Amino acid sequence: MKKALKIVGYIVIFLVVIVGGLIGYVKTALPNVGPASELKVERTPERIERGKYLANNVTLCLNCHSERDWTKFAGPVVNGSLGKGGEEFDQKVGFPGAFYAKNITPEGIARYTDGELYRIITTGVNKEGKAIFPIMIYSHYGKMDPEDIYSIIAYIRTLPTIHNEVKPSIAEFPMNIIMNTIPVKATPGKRPEPSNIRAYGAYMVNATGCIECHTKDKHGQIIPELAFSGGREFQMPDGSILRSANITSDITTGIGSWTQEAFVARFKSYADSNYKSPTISSGQFNTIMPWTSYAHMTDQDLIAIYAYIHSIPPIQNSVVKFTPTSEVAKK
Repeated sequence: MKKALKIVGYIVIFLVVIVGGLIGYVKTALPNVGPASELKVERTPERIERGKYLANNVTLCLNCHSERDWTKFAGPVVNGSLGKGGEEFDQKVGFPGAFYAKNITPEGIARYTDGELYRIITTGVNKEGKAIFPIMIYSHYGKMDPEDIYSIIAYIRTLPTIHNEVKPSIAEFPMNIIMNTIPVKATPGKRPEPSNIRAYGAYMVNATGCIECHTKDKHGQIIPELAFSGGREFQMPDGSILRSANITSDITTGIGSWTQEAFVARFKSYADSNYKSPTISSGQFNTIMPWTSYAHMTDQDLIAIYAYIHSIPPIQNSVVKFTPTSEVAKK
């Protein structure tokens, strides 16, 4: 009996050493995406203009890194808060910790070189070599044309400086360890010519990250075979549950019956100068879909996105888009 207990003890010690070693490796040796490049982005007017368009209307850097008014439909960006950071993503809305969007005005990124900015945008590894939580879809940005990322860097360097000290993000265990395994080296591509409409549409869909919100997930990871079929749940601060729409070309449960013109018009309706986001009371339906930002994408880009989405296989999935707090509490 004593011998058996001794053997069990040795096994336990061995397992503790192995697990401890693995955790130590993950915490100290990862992420491993290589050093930041010696990069100096020239701030040409063309790059700044392109970066402004991308950061505000496509990749939506300025949506997460600004203050949004969640008393209004779709949470429009608050005037005068562009790039200040501070938006909170915490346990109240289902995150494994408390994460805060950084200040990306010149004050907030002054300590970063252009190469370090490129690395954090495309791999999720910060100046100190630490992984950031993938609220920012850096795995998508790492596939973009470097010239587009350079344009974003050029643009955010020109934002009006805002003094705003943002709280440090804190990940819960075991996410504080898992995070280190997520970043990988960027695999940049070339932006296709718009004339190659489906390839260009695929590029734009990657840049917008549509698949991340419009696909069901399991333990935070999207399920690839259900791509774009909607149903991913988002916990709202009041406890209600929002679910993303099915945007595949399924006729009955997706957008298969939408014409190209209807698709573009749906976005452009929020770009009308007379449009004002209505006030939303607590408990009422709201959406995290940033309609007022995507509304200013060009017709060309929206048409390409439509063409790509309609080129992929339809998936039938009927989605209940909203469950109010009162109904959630009954379950």
